Amino acid sequence: MTAAVHVHGHDDHSHAHPTGLMRWLTATNHKDIGTLYLWFAFSMFLVGGVLALMIRLELFRPGLQFFRPELFNQFTTLHGLIMVFGAIMPAFTGLANWMLPLMIGAPDMAFARMNNWSFWLLPPAALLLLISFAVPGGAAAAGWTMYAPLSTQMGMGMDLTIFAIHILGMSSIMGSINIVTTVLNMRAPGMTLMKMPMFAWTSLITAYLLIAVAPVLAGAVTMVLTDRHFGTSFFKAAGGGDPVMFQHIFWFFGHPEVYIMALPAFGVVSQIIPTFARKPLFGYHSMVYATSSIALLSFIVWGHHMFATGMPAAAQLFFMYATMLIAVPTGVKVFNWIATMWQGEMTFETPMLFAIGFVCLFTMGGFSGLMLAIVPADIQYQDTYFVVAHFHYVLVAGALFSLFAAAYYWMPKWTGHNYPEARGKLHFWWSMIAFNVTFFPMHFLGLAGMPRRIPDYATQFAGFNEVASLGAFAFGLAQVYFLFFVAIPTIRGKFGKAPDKPWEGVTTLEWEVPSPAPFHTWETPPDEKLVNELAARQHLH
Repeated sequence: MTAAVHVHGHDDHSHAHPTGLMRWLTATNHKDIGTLYLWFAFSMFLVGGVLALMIRLELFRPGLQFFRPELFNQFTTLHGLIMVFGAIMPAFTGLANWMLPLMIGAPDMAFARMNNWSFWLLPPAALLLLISFAVPGGAAAAGWTMYAPLSTQMGMGMDLTIFAIHILGMSSIMGSINIVTTVLNMRAPGMTLMKMPMFAWTSLITAYLLIAVAPVLAGAVTMVLTDRHFGTSFFKAAGGGDPVMFQHIFWFFGHPEVYIMALPAFGVVSQIIPTFARKPLFGYHSMVYATSSIALLSFIVWGHHMFATGMPAAAQLFFMYATMLIAVPTGVKVFNWIATMWQGEMTFETPMLFAIGFVCLFTMGGFSGLMLAIVPADIQYQDTYFVVAHFHYVLVAGALFSLFAAAYYWMPKWTGHNYPEARGKLHFWWSMIAFNVTFFPMHFLGLAGMPRRIPDYATQFAGFNEVASLGAFAFGLAQVYFLFFVAIPTIRGKFGKAPDKPWEGVTTLEWEVPSPAPFHTWETPPDEKLVNELAARQHLH
């Protein structure tokens, strides 16, 4: 505990740091930057959510109700881009910024000024995406995948989107370099890689994935840009280009991207379930190897997004089997989480509820993913609402539920205050029910043949669409409830001061510092004996 005492001593000098707006503009402290990322991600989540509600409003009844089809397509495109690049990815980067140095006993992130720069690239990129609605021709309307030939023909909004994607990619790469360097070079004495918490492992592997694939996306959108303005014909069939090549390049980025959003979620859940089951994580080593396997396999499965493009049978078989193979390490993880809970002394506080919700719903999303992996079946499901249901089970129930789990789990450490347990549970059950009411009917719509990304539909689809739209508005309302009745009152300290260790059975270093975590932590590295003792309690060998 010497480090914690030292921390208190140093915190008295925090008045020397900039305050007010300058504190945030010039922030180099990992906690401040983590906070900026989390608030930015939540605000983008609300913006993306409003676009989703516009989509569901239009689809509440058959017939064109409120929006022109072109505007509907812009909503669909920007909803996807903002949720993926503006909400989920920055939220996990924010979590990594806040928690990694605390978890591995590092005083800060490796490159503090680059950390600041990687955050402040995000707001201008988000602004570019949003103002694209106001330019002639409106925002990009080629779907979040920006498929050619649509993306090579759009108006100025597409150029703004390409620019925004470049800036977001730069931010991601810099954030990832920071994470890799911090984890590899700044761990506490005695903390070998195999003693690290699972969240540190998943953040490290995710960062490697991002460094590998973000430049691929940058290349793809740059080729679109040169096709649009500089006379090239990468994807223009009229000039000898190939629009399907864009899909290959995009999904070579796009499939690892799915795991960039899922792996940190696995890490969060692997921290929370052992805490509330009061047992070490079952099969720690196999979890590390499974995470690494998922990351490696994610590079060879991109073709399953493209079975309907006329792919040769040999390629179809290869991608089908590779996709089924990736289910194995994912299954290992689910088995390990269930085995951790098995015969544990479980309690069901809000973080545990969100973690269990994640495991159940993510597994369902995984099963529908296996259905999409089977070539002849996928030809039927392709571009229907079945696919929409599948990836929302993976990303909303996966990434988002784990982020809420993380927020409730670490909120006492971030703010120094307790959150309201009853309100947290209400938020969970409200979100859980509304989510399933929204997205479960989409499986049936897809199986019945309703195409996605359409502003109007045949009357036989009306009933399920009505249910889905009502569920979507209820889900959106639940997140507003979280903001105004859980997050803000907690930050203001309405529910009392949190102890340093609000949960029994915690086994990671961040709980060894006071709550709220002081501005500077681990200036004196944690004691090697403490590191070894926590690692022994954390891992079931």
